[in-house]
Amino acid sequence: MSRTAKGMSWIKGLALGALVVGAGLGVAAAQSNSIVFTSWGGTTQDAQKKDWAAPFTKKTGIAVKQDGPTDYGKLKAMVESGNVSWDVVDVDGDFAAAAAKDGLLEPIDFNIVKRADLDPRFVTDHAVGSFYYSFVLGFNPASFGEKAPKSWADVFDTKTFPGKRTFYKWSTPGVLEIALLADGVPADKLYPLDLDRAFKKLDTIKKDIVWWGTGAQSQQLLASGEAPIGQFWNGRLFALEQGGTKVGISWEQNLTAADMLVVPKGSKNKEAAMKFLAEATSAEGQASFATDSGYAPINVKSAALMPKDLAASLPDRHTASQINLDMAYWAAHRDEIGKRWYAWQAQ
Repeated sequence: MSRTAKGMSWIKGLALGALVVGAGLGVAAAQSNSIVFTSWGGTTQDAQKKDWAAPFTKKTGIAVKQDGPTDYGKLKAMVESGNVSWDVVDVDGDFAAAAAKDGLLEPIDFNIVKRADLDPRFVTDHAVGSFYYSFVLGFNPASFGEKAPKSWADVFDTKTFPGKRTFYKWSTPGVLEIALLADGVPADKLYPLDLDRAFKKLDTIKKDIVWWGTGAQSQQLLASGEAPIGQFWNGRLFALEQGGTKVGISWEQNLTAADMLVVPKGSKNKEAAMKFLAEATSAEGQASFATDSGYAPINVKSAALMPKDLAASLPDRHTASQINLDMAYWAAHRDEIGKRWYAWQAQ
């Protein structure tokens, strides 16, 4: 993951909406011979550019301009103003579900995109999976010596594992679930979320939290030792390892979900955007991206095209205690949770 100023809440996004439209932020509207792809930056978007955009341009002659990070307030403001400059956007699963319900997305053209090849968990009428990821416990081994944190409860144990902890700053699935798991809530009893209990648990380490807003920032915090333990997208830790950084990972109760690719309502290059989606979700495109990123593919034919030694780093090989984040719950409750989340952060 991911990746991702991932997961900016709609509450914050609404406040930015008027500014976005008025200031004309973002890449200028794409022309007919190009599209704009918006994602989370860092190593994730680098891989998407290499494995999806470059082959797409080679096959079609259509250039792919890169923008980012994804910002839900901007996307909503673009659609509502009729001034849409993004053509394909990588978003969280809960946002994709709610945005479709609110009429912010174009329906996927499955005459172009091969729906039958995609994992049915990660495809809807208005979105197709980008990649499948897990939030995992990551730590800097140099900071803890022989002691290795293993559970989410260890992240809240500042005596045994001293130092700052890092969590994803936006109001999205993940942190509240981690707090409840650390407090002893059984995995099958997470939903509906006990918000009072979750925030009470987070209060116990609030002064020790360093928030990350992008995947690249999370990597920097961990590698530097500024925040030697916390919540990370598995793909970001994979990228650090590939770059030679020693990283500790615990897959215990890893939290899984998928990013989704969407086309904003009013895209000026809708047909080209659908062709890009076809390339991005193809067996080859997904296999290449998974190999480079460490995130799992959503095309069911991709696994056969991937190196066998990569399997151990993918979320679908760590299912013993794996927990599926409930995107339907979050789509229904994201606004109310977001209000409380940002008010709590500001206290």
